[in-house]
Amino acid sequence: MAILSGIHPVAEALRAGNPLERIMIAQGAGGPRLQEIIDLARRASVPVRFEPRAALDKLASSAAHQGVIALGAARKYADLESVASSQMLVVLDGVEDPHNLGAIVRTAHAAGAGAVIIPERRAVGITDVVAKAAAGAIEHLPVVRVTNINRTLEELKERGMWIYGLDERGTVDYDKVEYAERSVLVLGGEGKGLHEQVRKHCDMLVRIPLAGKISSLNVSVATGIVLFEWKRRR
Repeated sequence: MAILSGIHPVAEALRAGNPLERIMIAQGAGGPRLQEIIDLARRASVPVRFEPRAALDKLASSAAHQGVIALGAARKYADLESVASSQMLVVLDGVEDPHNLGAIVRTAHAAGAGAVIIPERRAVGITDVVAKAAAGAIEHLPVVRVTNINRTLEELKERGMWIYGLDERGTVDYDKVEYAERSVLVLGGEGKGLHEQVRKHCDMLVRIPLAGKISSLNVSVATGIVLFEWKRRR
């Protein structure tokens, strides 16, 4: 069973019509945002229970649930076929920090990307922490989990998409690129960058020029910079 905590993620799950078994609200908690969740739950016929805050702390393994937890079916990943016609896809080559994945999902949705693609192994999947960091975007942007990133990039190429790898060793600045009509942005994991084989599957390696002495940016920040440049050019 999936656990979703926090006001914004639970509210977005209700708005998106996702199947929820029940919602738990901490006794004594109140305010207009929690009342909105109660109203949304009633309209969706989702039971609401008021429980001691300690029970929510235990269930969420944290006190940072903002007084609300939703319980539902395990989250399903989208399949590649359903998102392959997108104008922009974001592929992550081994992002392990759930806060980074959540931030990337939020940014990708805001910029108009069609989906985020992640590998099954050596990478974080969708968790409650990811959903909370995505601030509700996880309910609206498909996340695809694939067995092999390299094979996936080959398939996307066969479908006519152009692959751009973001790498500090790239030869073209991200804001000088004429992005293809249907593009894929590939980003590496924290501290590791793109794997060698993944780099070889990219049609172009692009970089973000930095003025300071640090050689790279946080992956979620870098994603936002490139995606909103792509969005501006659209």
